Amino acid sequence: MIEKIDHIGIAVSNIQDAAKFYTEALGLKVSEIETVEEQKVKTVGILLGDTRIELLEPLGAEGPIAKFIEKRGEGIQHIALKVDDIKAQLDDLKQKGIRLIDEEPKMGAGGAKIAFIHPKSTNGILIELCER
Repeated sequence: MIEKIDHIGIAVSNIQDAAKFYTEALGLKVSEIETVEEQKVKTVGILLGDTRIELLEPLGAEGPIAKFIEKRGEGIQHIALKVDDIKAQLDDLKQKGIRLIDEEPKMGAGGAKIAFIHPKSTNGILIELCER
């Protein structure tokens, strides 16, 4: 079952510079920078009630965030939906013929299990499923 929007992922070239807007201009609090090697990204969460904004900085020239910035520039990269059982959700989507990027969950930031739905099945939006 989908519970809520977990976070909005924003691709940035420099996570510390980007975080300044949220902390200095908006007065929001940020979590520590976390490196997620499997996703080739550094992340920082910006707390906004029970939802958050997740800034994503590529670790190098490879990986999905680096490719996103190269192709589209900085900006919203994905919307993450919190689910109670990611495996069941993926199985349900597969049965419905939804195209998935990840057929099995991977580890994401904050120890979450994550998987992405292909934008060709979602009218161009990259959707992440997230189980915490």
